[in-house]
Amino acid sequence: MARGTRTKGRKAAGKAEAGQDPGHEHAEAGGTPAGQAPTAEDRAARKTARAGKGAGKAADKAGKAAAKAVGKAEKAAARAAERADKAAARSDRMAARAAARPDKSGGAGKSGGGGKAARARADAAPAPAPAAAAAMPAAKRFAVSPLAPARFPDLPVIAGVEFAVGAAGIKYQGRPDVMLVRLAPGTAIAGAFTRSSTRAASILDCQDKLQGAQDTDSGAAIVVNSGNANAFTGAEGQRGVDVVTGAVAQALGVPARRVFSSSTGVIGEPLPVERIVAIVDDLRARLDAGGIADAARAIMTTDTFPKGAAAEIAGNGGPIRIAGIAKGSGMIAPDMATMLVYLFTDAAIAPDALQRMLRRHMDRTFNAITVDSDTSTSDALILAATGQSRAQPITDTRDKVARDFQAALGRVMLDLAQQVVRDGEGATKFVEVAVTGAASTGDARKVAMAIANSPLVKTALAGEDANWGRVVAAVGKSGASADRDRLTIRFGDMVVAENGWRAPGYDEAAASAYMKRPELVIGVDLGLGSGAATVWTCDLTHRYIDINADYRS
Repeated sequence: MARGTRTKGRKAAGKAEAGQDPGHEHAEAGGTPAGQAPTAEDRAARKTARAGKGAGKAADKAGKAAAKAVGKAEKAAARAAERADKAAARSDRMAARAAARPDKSGGAGKSGGGGKAARARADAAPAPAPAAAAAMPAAKRFAVSPLAPARFPDLPVIAGVEFAVGAAGIKYQGRPDVMLVRLAPGTAIAGAFTRSSTRAASILDCQDKLQGAQDTDSGAAIVVNSGNANAFTGAEGQRGVDVVTGAVAQALGVPARRVFSSSTGVIGEPLPVERIVAIVDDLRARLDAGGIADAARAIMTTDTFPKGAAAEIAGNGGPIRIAGIAKGSGMIAPDMATMLVYLFTDAAIAPDALQRMLRRHMDRTFNAITVDSDTSTSDALILAATGQSRAQPITDTRDKVARDFQAALGRVMLDLAQQVVRDGEGATKFVEVAVTGAASTGDARKVAMAIANSPLVKTALAGEDANWGRVVAAVGKSGASADRDRLTIRFGDMVVAENGWRAPGYDEAAASAYMKRPELVIGVDLGLGSGAATVWTCDLTHRYIDINADYRS
């Protein structure tokens, strides 16, 4: 007997033993009585029945899959609507607070300083100019940050400084993308720049020009373009800087070594110098001492609002004024950030003293912010002192006027630095990270930055999740000295962890409610010494990905 026949026989025997007719499956499938050979019609009927059964199963599966997909879509839509409601509520709260605050047109200089996040709201900040927003292509128009200050401040005119802006079409069409500043003879210049090893040509050029003694008898100028960073462009990068600064020097009648340039935007693309040079004469014709607000808008890239701040102090013989503008939103991390900052004062101060004053505030302001931990190739801060104030020159940095000036300069710098964080790409939370009790200031800074740069911490902030365990993890990875059993963590005024474990009075509901605020303070005390540091950051949302995924397109 063939193997197939024996196998069929065993199957039939098995079915009979179990009390089942071996012909049962035929009866079920096609309706032919057991023991009779199926006819052609029977076989066709069985095939039709099996096909109908299979189709029914397939339809059932398809229906279940469709229902599941609809359910998922409905859940996703509900989550998106909830997020939109939260963002709208935060925006409404900010608007309500702004409406309730008195107008402080003097900006940072009127605020009395900026330590804690609760005190650090910048009255001096803006909603973007409707004209500039309308001119930007729709694909690149960004909703104003919910953390933006209520308005751009009324910045004072700084004697000896004039501004002009123009549209060169470097990246976007129909919007200002070049700023020109003319500085009067007698102006002292100081600067701070990125420490990136891949610095842009404009940064290297500015650093070179600030080496050695300055020719303050001559005038000076600053020219800035947005849309192209002129970075990683080889020898052509420096040639582009030379061509642009040379054209400005000729147009304004100042030495080329007194023309400072900045570029911000896409890395690796040649700078279209001919487009900038083509509008230099027009810029010169439109120079205006009151044009600082337009200048703030011209240097924006992914910024959602222009940034400005100001201060005024009493000098010996007259007032001394400070005004500043900045751009910055993403690629923000110390040793500056992807930001450009321009500060102007009518004080009379020698270049060396001005540089020392600027350097003294850097680590507590622009080097104490982070959005995404990425250091840029193009960061620049230029401080110009025209000496046009009626006040006597500041010659002794220890006297009262000098101390007042330094304090006011620090307030303006901190105000602008915090505005950059408030405009962090996709940000919905403004966060202060305050570390105390470290073995050294350096250790405190390591811990603060580890927390502020942690993607896990930042996404928890975005989700309004009081996940203090992620703060513990960030402290542990920071490289600073830390003792688990001496560590204390606070969210605002609430102690959430201490002495090596969760605080006995920890209240999850209260902590979760606190995380819904638009401005947060994370406090960490290491219990080891007197080292302290404070940095500012924001949350990390999906909007950050949206902005950066198609930045070049």
